[in-house]
Amino acid sequence: MAEQKVERKDKRIIVENVRRVLLKEYLMNETRRAGFGGLDIQRTPMGTRVTLLAERPGLVIGRKGGAIKSLTEAVERQFKFDNPQIEVQEVGAPALNAQIMAEKLANALERGWHFRRAGHSTVRRIMEAGAKGCLVIIAGKLTGQRHRTEKFKAGHIKYCGEPRNLWMDLGFASAKLKPGIIGVTVEIMDPRAKLPDEIEIKQPSAEYLAAAASFVPPVEAPAVLEPEPGLTPEGTVGMEGTSEEEPEPLIQPGEPEAGTAKVKKSKVATKRLKKVVKEVKRLGVDVDVDAEGGDGA
Repeated sequence: MAEQKVERKDKRIIVENVRRVLLKEYLMNETRRAGFGGLDIQRTPMGTRVTLLAERPGLVIGRKGGAIKSLTEAVERQFKFDNPQIEVQEVGAPALNAQIMAEKLANALERGWHFRRAGHSTVRRIMEAGAKGCLVIIAGKLTGQRHRTEKFKAGHIKYCGEPRNLWMDLGFASAKLKPGIIGVTVEIMDPRAKLPDEIEIKQPSAEYLAAAASFVPPVEAPAVLEPEPGLTPEGTVGMEGTSEEEPEPLIQPGEPEAGTAKVKKSKVATKRLKKVVKEVKRLGVDVDVDAEGGDGA
């Protein structure tokens, strides 16, 4: 691949990304036996640093570093990277690496495993390793001449948004069978994934509990309300000797009470009153009732 100088910035980005994809495919094919687990390319002032993840890094390095030297020369010669430096790192948990699990599932299909058995076995192995969730997609001519897609999933899976970009690991591999090529896609959610809906309540520390136990709330003194100068009652004279005026009586001494005023009675009412007085006296009750009361008819 000859390196050409591209003036436009967008085209330079496209050319650089295409070169990185081709390098990834080349290293994936060269290190298939070692268990290719991923690739990271960084440009530094000293050159290009290529970090390769592998399940068995010894196969990538080779005896006395001969395999990695030849690999570095091939990368520099074919892809025109400036002073490439290849570093090999071992994958800590191969069952949590999506690319490694996709390669193993494709190898199982090539060896003759039934796709359902291989898919369920892969999902079970991933979940036993501690993953929060996984999704396995097998697509191709599985049981006949017609294309099919089978999905095997377990746990919690994110399909979009920032949690997918942060915590979902994606791997792809292909299995070559007699009916055709079968594509295998594996997605694994990291066990350390912290989702937005997960809330952790921290327990109070010993210092905080001790401070809370020793805290005594202050006792507030009762507030004394003093009357304002403008709101003093009219009967109050000065502040030292308070003498209130006596309230005026509601009824004047000379006025007759409303209940004692005589009411005019008719003749019929007088006759009824006399009859009632007779009945009361017959019963032996002494009652002072004026049968002729009133102002007269």
